[in-house]
Amino acid sequence: MTIQTENLPIQNKGLEEVCADLDTLFPSMVAIRRHLHQHPELSHQEVATPKYIADYYRELGLEVREGVGGRGVVAKFEAQDPLKTIAFRADFDALPIQDQKEVPYKSTVANVMHACGHDGHTAALMVFAKSLVNHAEHIRHNVVFIHQFGEEEYPGGAQAMIEDGCLDGVDAVYGCHLQSTMPAGVIFYKEGFIQAAVDTFTITINGKGGHGAIPHETVDPIVTASHIVTALQSIVSRNTDPLKQLVISVGSINSGKANNVIPTEAVMTGTIRSYEPEVRALAAERLTGIATQVAQALDAQADVVIDKGYDALWNHPEETLLAKRAIERVLGAEAVAETPSVMPGEDFSYYTQHVPGSFIFAGAQRENEQEVYPHHHAMFDFDEKAMLNTAKAFAAILFEYDKTK
Repeated sequence: MTIQTENLPIQNKGLEEVCADLDTLFPSMVAIRRHLHQHPELSHQEVATPKYIADYYRELGLEVREGVGGRGVVAKFEAQDPLKTIAFRADFDALPIQDQKEVPYKSTVANVMHACGHDGHTAALMVFAKSLVNHAEHIRHNVVFIHQFGEEEYPGGAQAMIEDGCLDGVDAVYGCHLQSTMPAGVIFYKEGFIQAAVDTFTITINGKGGHGAIPHETVDPIVTASHIVTALQSIVSRNTDPLKQLVISVGSINSGKANNVIPTEAVMTGTIRSYEPEVRALAAERLTGIATQVAQALDAQADVVIDKGYDALWNHPEETLLAKRAIERVLGAEAVAETPSVMPGEDFSYYTQHVPGSFIFAGAQRENEQEVYPHHHAMFDFDEKAMLNTAKAFAAILFEYDKTK
């Protein structure tokens, strides 16, 4: 599904010129994205990608820092007599997935591909920067371009880049994620929580193995695991406020190798997704208690390890409404919609813990419904015009700050 929209008459000469320039630069945006798609690099292993990004900004004549927080790149556009400093962030790491689609820009790296749109985020931000340089006389704010590594794999790159100063002096920060299953041509916003906190758990159950024909002489860890799986569902249904979201999913149970042997051990892994900190803490506490006590009741022992991942992503209301208002001026009210909160995690959450900001989604669904695949799928692709909408959204947000004190 594609929503056809036309840019509105923009009541700002600078914004109008930047958006017109972005239309002209769109082919170069596509070229950058496809280059990155052909040459992906895994999280925390990025070498060529940050160099490619840094070289681009140097050619624009901007101040560039490499190795920020490890592998990040930060470039800065400095305005004359700046009113504010606004930051925009894009991530650039890929996933350990074999690219299965047959396109001219298919990944050339075995078992590695951009299956989440990070190549598009990067291309949109880079060309947005070029459009600002081309029309520097109209830009009244300093602009920081944050290119982040490692988003797909905890601990991510956001916290390390923040510690290394990428937000120093920044008044507000924005980011955008392309969404292959959301209607193309639409930008989605959400005040408050937009993406969930992500925690993982491992439950190791120790019993007493033996022959499958004489189970009464054993303590079966598989039976114990089964009871734990069922009992964990009560955390959501009976311990959590029904008006607050929580997901607890067991993703794997591994135990045993033979059909007539009761094993000694079973290992369960799963994920916890939540928004409010108190719900997150409750889930961890109850999961640990249920697993250990159910195991004890069945004469087994359960050891629980919970690894905390990214915090929930909170969009500041004022910055979110500013973004909504600004994007409507450029793309039209019909091209801006509110999204419900989603459960995938995102380490952009750490940026908005340090400075006000907002994270938006750009609808990028391909017109042919048979070509629509979710993120992290081996056939993932997106409508590349979503990159243009992303860049125009960033431009609109930037110029909206001309009206603020």
